[in-house]
Amino acid sequence: MSNPDIPTDPSTMTAVELVSAYTAGALSPVEATQAILDAIAERDDAVNAYCLVDPERALVQAKESEQRWHSGHVRGLLDGVPISIKDVFLTEGWPTRRGSRAIAADVPWPVDSPVAAHLRADGMVFLGKTATPELAWKATTDSALNGVTRNPVDPTRTAGGSSGGSAAAVAAGMGPVSVGTDGGGSIRIPAAFCGIVGFKPTHGRIPLYPASPFGPLAHAGPMTRTVEDAALLMDILSLPDPRDPTAQPPTITTFRGELHRDVRGLTVAYSPTLGFVDVDPEVSSVVGNAVERLAGAGLRVVNADPGFTDPLAAFEDLWAAGAATLLSKFPAGSRELVDPGLGEVWDRGANLGAVAYLDARATAADIGIVMGAFHTAHDVLITPTVPIPAFAAGYDVPPGSGLRSWPQWTPFTYPFNLTQQPAISIPAGVTSGGLPVGMQIVGPRHSDDLVLALARYAEAILAD
Repeated sequence: MSNPDIPTDPSTMTAVELVSAYTAGALSPVEATQAILDAIAERDDAVNAYCLVDPERALVQAKESEQRWHSGHVRGLLDGVPISIKDVFLTEGWPTRRGSRAIAADVPWPVDSPVAAHLRADGMVFLGKTATPELAWKATTDSALNGVTRNPVDPTRTAGGSSGGSAAAVAAGMGPVSVGTDGGGSIRIPAAFCGIVGFKPTHGRIPLYPASPFGPLAHAGPMTRTVEDAALLMDILSLPDPRDPTAQPPTITTFRGELHRDVRGLTVAYSPTLGFVDVDPEVSSVVGNAVERLAGAGLRVVNADPGFTDPLAAFEDLWAAGAATLLSKFPAGSRELVDPGLGEVWDRGANLGAVAYLDARATAADIGIVMGAFHTAHDVLITPTVPIPAFAAGYDVPPGSGLRSWPQWTPFTYPFNLTQQPAISIPAGVTSGGLPVGMQIVGPRHSDDLVLALARYAEAILAD
């Protein structure tokens, strides 16, 4: 007998809904996987979210999962749920080219990153790898290798980046969940532009291997349609891996177990501009209205800016140093192959002295101290995720803006990579033209469970 509460189209279902359907016997992992593969074949030409799709491998994994469900020996929390993986994570048997023509595909790929290993151990079904700009260097997703990734809401617009392929895949119904990376907003920006959930946990909460050249800026995290799916993925992705010496110890509680804690009465600081950001009026209105609804639903909302100035220069120095460190290991002649904008960042990083680098690290530490003090009075901080809606696809900065670099149009995100705090983007509403607007929730370091719980509460309030 069919369950009227379970959707009939697997491409629209969340991970939790898929597991519920498997449990009820209303759907099998093979049926779900095939439906999503069909959706990819039908929809991805217009979006270009994937740089690799492997139907044969996905269906083998789905059949193995189906057998486990039939035998009653389910492997993990999301056994049989299809997932895509950003093409920066090593994945056994698949090339990890990171959007770069300088990385050869036809070499052995025998190693799983911690992210891929944990997803595989849980029994998830690997659909393929999602597009990234070259070496994930910018906040839009296009490369000479893979072309331009477009926004499913409006394909003339950017999906954002650098996890734009993952965001577009989830938003377009080409897989319920994905995993991205975030060094300056690369999960949260495309999540906001595409109207999905994107979570950057505290640095080190999800182990990474190989170590990112962007060091303490680098985070991995889930990209999903719901906060609940993000919490479930966090319980999988945050399992320990000995290859990351900077990883945090395992959590005492589970993220899914803390998701429904009572957050009413928390003190929420709302900072519409961080004290220095120019915000599009429609974005400001959408997020402001969302915050008003939260204030009417039991949260103590106060207007307060954290008190730091724009750390753009420090962020760009650290970003350039990371890019130069990575690119210096590439074969001779790679400078001519990489994205011209990335080449400029490479040159900047290569000429950055040790004193300038340490000064930038000191700025990051200072902001961390400011935020630590701020959170003694305010449980969380809410801001817009991005101060503008998605702009034309194929550009690094909004056409006609006069901006020189991508961090200039996303000043709400990179400060919290400098401080390594958990931050999530959830949908807050849409502009008059129907473009999604994201709301960012930032918590103190190591408060990942609190950020997810408040995001789930806000998600429910805003959905009513």
